[in-house]
Amino acid sequence: MGSLQPKSVTIHVTGFKKFHGVAQNPTETTVNSLKDYVEKRGLPAGLTLGSCTVLETAGEGGLPTLLKVIESESSSENSSNNGQVIWLHLGVNSGSTKFAIERLAVNEATFRCADELGWQPQRLPIVPEDGGINQARKTCCSAEAILEFLKKKGFEVTMSDDAGRFVCNYVYYHSLRFAEQKGHKSIFVHVPTFNRVNQETQMEFLVALLEAIASTC
Repeated sequence: MGSLQPKSVTIHVTGFKKFHGVAQNPTETTVNSLKDYVEKRGLPAGLTLGSCTVLETAGEGGLPTLLKVIESESSSENSSNNGQVIWLHLGVNSGSTKFAIERLAVNEATFRCADELGWQPQRLPIVPEDGGINQARKTCCSAEAILEFLKKKGFEVTMSDDAGRFVCNYVYYHSLRFAEQKGHKSIFVHVPTFNRVNQETQMEFLVALLEAIASTC
C-alpha cells in the first residue's frame, strides 16, 4: 500500500475595494498581493490557492461579478479537481484591532450608507425565497478549529456571529447559499485596517488562515 496523499483543497479568495469611510481597503491590497506572496512562501502539500478576486463594495449591483467568478471556477474544477473547494471572503472592520472569523450570515440587507453603486436597502431579505430577515446560514467550515490554529500561531483572533448587515454580510449570505448548492464551503473573515495591523502581519495572517482552513475543513 502506498502512503496516504494529502487531501486536495483549493481555496478561492475575494476582497473588496474602497467604500464610504474606508479610502484604502486592506483586503484589496492583500488579495491582489496574495498570489506573488504565496509563490515566495509556498503552501503545504495538497493546498492550492485558486482565484484571487477583488469585488466592488456593492450588494445587488456587485453580485453578478461574484456569481461569474463562482460559476467560472466551478466549471473548470468539475473537470480537473475532485477535492474540496472553499471560498474565503475577506472584509474590513475599521473599528477592530483583531481579526474576526464570521460563523454566519443573516438574510437581511440594511445598509447604513449607500454602497458604491448607490444602493441602500433597509430591512430587505437578501434571498426572499429563503424566508424573512431573521433567517441565517452558517459556515460548514470548522470555525472553532480555525480559531485555535490561528491563536496558536500568535494572531489576535476572535469569533463573531454578527457580520453586520452591509455588503460583507450580503456577499457572505449569497456565497454560503451557492456553496451549499455546489458542494463547496464558504467562510468570511473580517480584518482590521493597516493602521491597526500592518500589511506584512496581515499577509502572514492570510497565509496562516489558508493553512488553517485547509487543515480543518
